Amino acid sequence: MTSRRVVILGSTGSVGVSTLDLLAQVDASIDLIALTAGTKVEALAQQALKWRPQRAIIADETKYEELKARLAGSGVEAGAGPAAVEACAQDHADWVMSAIVGAAGLAPTLAAAKAGSTIGLANKESLVCAGPALLAISKASGGTIIPVDSEHSAIFQVLEPANADKVLRLILTASGGPFRDFSRDAMATVTREQALAHPNWDMGPKISIDSATMMNKGLEMIEAAYLFAMPSERVDVIIHPQSIIHSLVEYKDGSTLAQLGCPDMRTPIACAWAWPLRLAWSAPKLDLAAVGSLTFEAPDEERFPALRIARECLNSGGGAPAAMNAANEVAVAAFLAGAIGFLDIARIVDRTIEAMNTVGELGASDHNDAVYQALMIDASARRGAAQVLSRL
Repeated sequence: MTSRRVVILGSTGSVGVSTLDLLAQVDASIDLIALTAGTKVEALAQQALKWRPQRAIIADETKYEELKARLAGSGVEAGAGPAAVEACAQDHADWVMSAIVGAAGLAPTLAAAKAGSTIGLANKESLVCAGPALLAISKASGGTIIPVDSEHSAIFQVLEPANADKVLRLILTASGGPFRDFSRDAMATVTREQALAHPNWDMGPKISIDSATMMNKGLEMIEAAYLFAMPSERVDVIIHPQSIIHSLVEYKDGSTLAQLGCPDMRTPIACAWAWPLRLAWSAPKLDLAAVGSLTFEAPDEERFPALRIARECLNSGGGAPAAMNAANEVAVAAFLAGAIGFLDIARIVDRTIEAMNTVGELGASDHNDAVYQALMIDASARRGAAQVLSRL
């Protein structure tokens, strides 16, 4: 079997670790071009010494000397900086896992798309900030984008291309996070530790907080609209606490198709790795009798305003989704640092968008560089969010 040239962007995060675990389980035949990480130099070095990629890249340039020292004599080339991460992404890999968290994943994901790679896409921000451009670039380059978020992977698996025009709705499921049953008053006093304790999924801190505010579902609504060319009014969210049904596609003939599975990120990763085939691995088996019941409820946008904000940004288009994402990253970082309360996260995002819209910063741009355009909006939104934060 011919080895596949592989790059894993964000190899030390939860999705990156799950990807390596899956590839080890199935004894995949790969030529590992590069592993990249943001700041976790020790974890990256350990992965590189085990997997022996051609290169290990740390985005934080202050960690370069430490990485180089840890890899001395191993034959693995050490590199550092965002430009080095982007360079390995455009090295014409057959398959790229895009698992960097945040806007930092935008440039390398677009670089992989330009190179014509098959991309397993777990970086929400690439689609939210530059979705139409990313999809167009990938198509023009002969590449493929396969979603790795469990919700979009579910839709990808059950949306029949020949009947795409017969789809009535895409329905994203949400666990509801740790505060599904909390009142607004109760959420006002929750702690960082409570917000990080997701009931079903093992995720990094940023994504865990996004799940608690339901901003992750807002981001996923935007992703779904772009990925599957669906207008916002035909993308819905339903709360499903058990996280067994990962999303549904409702057709105009009355049929609703769902993809089910245990809450394990290796399942959608396996789908992205093997597509268009299926991968045999020791996947956790779904025992519906043991689960007992599956329940559903409508989301409450009063308690979780991130859903409303995301839909408004999707409808506005232009730079609004990118600005929302950037403001949210600033707000989540402030909450994790103990600088603001939980409910302040959505307030900061909402007020940042409102302020930028007032001065006309969110309209469509004529600039033909999608990365430049998205990063300009991103930078402006971060400055605006910092100003809102300082006034709280």
